Amino acid sequence: MNDGNGGTHNSAAYDSTVGIQAETVHNSNVYFVHPDASPQEKYKVGVRFLEDGIPSRARDMISDAIAHGYDNAEVRFHWVLAMLSARAYHDLSAEELQRLHRAFELVGTYPEGEWREALRVAFELLMMLSTEDGEAGRVVERLRALSPRRRDAILHHFDLVLTGGLKDSLWAENRERAEAARFGNDRIRRVWAYFEPDPIGPRALPPRPSTASAAKAALPVRIGVFAVVTLFLCVLSLVADPTAAVVELLVALGAGVTATRFGSRWWYREHQRKARNRMFRIPRTGDPAATGDGFTNRVRHSFDHYFGVRVPYGLAPHEWLAHTSDIRDSLAAEIAVLYRESRISVDRVNWLIRYLAEDARDRYGKGSLFDPRHPNRSSAAAKALCVLALVVLGGTTLALLATVASGAGAPQTALAVLAVAGVVWSGRAAASSWLEAGGEERRLAEETREYQERLAARQAAYQSWKSFLEDMRPSEPEMENWLTCDKTLFVDEALRHYQLTWRDLITHTILVTPARPYKRGRVKGGPWRYSRYTFRLFLVTQGGVREISSEFDFTDGKRGNAQRSNYRFDALSSVQVTERSEVGYDLELILTNGPARNIRVADADTHQLAPDENARELAEINLNTAGFIHAFRLLEGIAADGKGWLERNDPHNLPSFSAAG
Repeated sequence: MNDGNGGTHNSAAYDSTVGIQAETVHNSNVYFVHPDASPQEKYKVGVRFLEDGIPSRARDMISDAIAHGYDNAEVRFHWVLAMLSARAYHDLSAEELQRLHRAFELVGTYPEGEWREALRVAFELLMMLSTEDGEAGRVVERLRALSPRRRDAILHHFDLVLTGGLKDSLWAENRERAEAARFGNDRIRRVWAYFEPDPIGPRALPPRPSTASAAKAALPVRIGVFAVVTLFLCVLSLVADPTAAVVELLVALGAGVTATRFGSRWWYREHQRKARNRMFRIPRTGDPAATGDGFTNRVRHSFDHYFGVRVPYGLAPHEWLAHTSDIRDSLAAEIAVLYRESRISVDRVNWLIRYLAEDARDRYGKGSLFDPRHPNRSSAAAKALCVLALVVLGGTTLALLATVASGAGAPQTALAVLAVAGVVWSGRAAASSWLEAGGEERRLAEETREYQERLAARQAAYQSWKSFLEDMRPSEPEMENWLTCDKTLFVDEALRHYQLTWRDLITHTILVTPARPYKRGRVKGGPWRYSRYTFRLFLVTQGGVREISSEFDFTDGKRGNAQRSNYRFDALSSVQVTERSEVGYDLELILTNGPARNIRVADADTHQLAPDENARELAEINLNTAGFIHAFRLLEGIAADGKGWLERNDPHNLPSFSAAG
């Protein structure tokens, strides 16, 4: 959990395997399409897919809407963007080019307006791909005349389509927009919330079932026996020596009342403490009897962490931890009991652990840390009075026996001995039933009140944290826009380093892969987004391929040292993809003059699928958003054809869009 205290750090060698540190799936319906959804609803979801960087799904949804009769300039504009997003012109099949050409013929049938003009400009840009730079000036001016939102959408989704001088003339503006928007909408302060798991709902331990009814059922009989035996002993003592017996009986009565008053409190507190310890037994680390499961141990460590950073003023962390050892054990056990069966990550319950740590700190400051919610031992004075009263009561009972023995014969003395034994036995049994009946009623009332108070307080803390997360958590378009800006500036830095312009490039592709260790998150039906990426850019020129890679921390926008390599077309001998359902996708580049390059493209996510999600579909979404499809086709084509690929894909040799139709 990120709460401003720093995150977990883990390090590993390049391309090594490290366990995923944190991941979460936000339960959102932004991509949900009802089976009976109207074409308009499918179109809206398709646009959301497009804006969130999932063009493959956007193409399917918008095409479906068009096929069911929902067709206008706005729909066609987004359809064209989806067709070309994250794809180069030579990635389009003959059928797709024909579909684009048929859509171009429909432009004139739509009413005049912003959407038709944007659609016309998009098609004109396609037609300018193989023309001289000077002829594209008019289209560029019309592009600049569009509203910023339409213009930016075209530039973003046509990124791999636009080449040469056409892109050179627009690149400076594109770079400036990326610089301005890269940290927009308070990115640095908010982005952590995207990777924060949705908190699980509040729970509190309900009152234990009462056993008072059984104790009450046995109480009348036991009190009756005790009363009869006690009365018999009193009669024997009064008959033997009335004066001494009255004094002894009064002392016994007083001692009994005192023992009952203080002993009942002592018994209740000790009974509660022992019952709670039995329920919440968690051996500490190093205890030979420690048998806690992984979830319980993680809960305990989380309590230790949050109590260690939520420290009352004036105390050192180690002092506070020592002072609250028993409280932490009890709370950790409660949370483990409440949430263990949910099969959840501790990250989802950390909000509650943090709240409990803050609550303990605040109550310590008010002097109420050891209140009835955490019963402390009874006072030494109460215990001493109870023990003294019991000693006096025992001594008085023996005195009564002596009184009977001194004033009566052997038969009465024997009866007195039996009576004393009966008083002790029946008194203990009656006291046990009475204490349990009364204690259980008191306990149930207290625990019911405390349960309601705890649950209400935790509900308020949960709602507060959930609302805070919802306000802080970036939306999918924001995450996609920030990532796009980062990629744009990374490409610009590479061009500047190599002193290249877009006129010098045949094409380019950027592969965005996770960099371990990372946190990752996604909304239901959407792609994984990572706290740390590796950007790997391939610039294809007439002289060969330039590859630049750099690790990138998405949470603060900082990049690591770049790694660069250059190789000729004939140096790339083969490209292979390995799919492992339990691991993910690996891309292997084999060069003729060096070792094979293994690139982890995506991690497996089958264990994080919702019941209505399709593993194959989600894998395709993640590969598309990583830029893998285009990168693989590009590298595979170069490896297979070498210079032949270059001749076929030179921007100056591309067939015009109008001719392709």
